[in-house]
Amino acid sequence: MQSTASATRPVGDLLREWRRHRRLSQLELATEAEISTRHLSFVESGRAMPSRDMILHLAEYLDIPLRERNALLVAAGFAPVYAERALDDPALDAVRHTIELLLRGMEPYPALAVDRYWHLVTANRAAARLMAGLPETLTKSPVNVLRASLHPTGLAPRIRNLAQWRAHLLERLRHQVDASQDPQLMALLRELQSYPAPPLEDGYAVGAAGRIAVPMELDVGDAVLSMLSTTTVFGTPTDVMLQELAIEAFVPADEATATWLRRAAEA
Repeated sequence: MQSTASATRPVGDLLREWRRHRRLSQLELATEAEISTRHLSFVESGRAMPSRDMILHLAEYLDIPLRERNALLVAAGFAPVYAERALDDPALDAVRHTIELLLRGMEPYPALAVDRYWHLVTANRAAARLMAGLPETLTKSPVNVLRASLHPTGLAPRIRNLAQWRAHLLERLRHQVDASQDPQLMALLRELQSYPAPPLEDGYAVGAAGRIAVPMELDVGDAVLSMLSTTTVFGTPTDVMLQELAIEAFVPADEATATWLRRAAEA
């Protein structure tokens, strides 16, 4: 299931792993994808080689990320279908311009863009101000915003509701791991879980509302900023990088925070 190893493994093995990971039987997947159970069995066992269209068809029903869909195609001897370009590629000029507009439009409120591994892609000035003063070990490129947020020498000592904030971030990361089975994300999750953290209140759960906007209370010297974190992703992308890109924005939860952020921007 991991893209780095997919080229050396039969495509049938990879499809079977994804099916099992999605907790589907052969009958369930065959019924949903409208193919015969016999044919699916032959594909998974290697007795039949799926066409490119069949691989993409099954990948769609299994909700496999674009990067791993490319890996399935390569394992079957086909060329990748989905482009994988860096954000500075000239072909993505319009996308880059849109992201810059979105981040500038959020000023004076913090906003930043992150990639699949939570590496900082770009940020507006308000976000840079909040991250100012972090140790060099956390700000060397590529900056991992989860590490910078939860590391004991990062923002963590300044986050008043650290237990709640940490629970939210770890749940999001677990969801990514479950969706992609990416070993690098698994390693990041283990690292973050190893950081010291205050106990979570009994019965606390992130819940559906928390997945929409999660509060963060941050000490900034003479004030406590109360902000809500929201996430925006690109809909139905056909580029691997775009599917993995997310914009994280922080909006004030009260007027005192809004005033502080406006004054900090003016200063």
